[in-house]
Amino acid sequence: MFQQRLHRSRFGGFLAMSEVVYHSVGRSVRSKHNNAFIALGLNLMQAVMFVLVFYAMFAILGMRGSAIRGDFLLYVMSGIFLFLTHAKAVGAVAGAEGPSSPMMQHAPMNTIVAILSAALGSLYIQIMSLVIILFVYHVAFTPIEIEQPIAAFGMVLLSWITGAAVGLVLLVMKPWAPGVVGIISTIYQRANMIASGKMFLANTLPSFMLAMFDWNPLFHCIDQARGFVFINYNPHYSNWEYAAWVALVLIMLGLMGEFYTRRRASISWNAKR
Repeated sequence: MFQQRLHRSRFGGFLAMSEVVYHSVGRSVRSKHNNAFIALGLNLMQAVMFVLVFYAMFAILGMRGSAIRGDFLLYVMSGIFLFLTHAKAVGAVAGAEGPSSPMMQHAPMNTIVAILSAALGSLYIQIMSLVIILFVYHVAFTPIEIEQPIAAFGMVLLSWITGAAVGLVLLVMKPWAPGVVGIISTIYQRANMIASGKMFLANTLPSFMLAMFDWNPLFHCIDQARGFVFINYNPHYSNWEYAAWVALVLIMLGLMGEFYTRRRASISWNAKR
């Protein structure tokens, strides 16, 4: 009432929103720990533990022969990195602040900023972890060679986008059925431990097993990424266009649902639960 309205151009509004998103990303990254370096270190340790566990599993079960000819550890990491990027994006966006959050009472803040900051914060941590682990492995152990690094990095981004799209749909559903959404989110992330295809190659699967996994956009991202990483692998049963279309459809559905939910959600809904 007593504040002066600022009439910005579209470009000025974009810059103002970008600044809010920038600060919200910093807040999102530091939400895991007060120290941003420790938050990054915790994520690094989780990624390293995943790689070591799956490396040991392949070695113990004698499954190294089923991998692609080339650097076996790079084969493991190509699946683990995309899986973690996807899973972290799902969890971050699904756990973003909704329309009834106290943060929404601050004028520059809105649900789109909260969703963007959660997604970008997750991507920032995962990319930093990816770069540090690959750099240490390249310098301290053995030089790595990626056949098409830009295309392979594109698959990392696509796995993040699909994860953010799934998380957006879960976020929209959460105010209406928080208990059910929590169960669905847990089941989806646990199912991706197998359904993501990080432990096997699509080219080696029989047709009846392929039908069990090709619904998953992350399965296509990981298989395509291995085709870009290794010169000796050419994926025949996956395509990145499918993952991109799934992400686009889920984002459109999520944005429409977010607009509908934002106009109707109330903080009193949680009071009766």
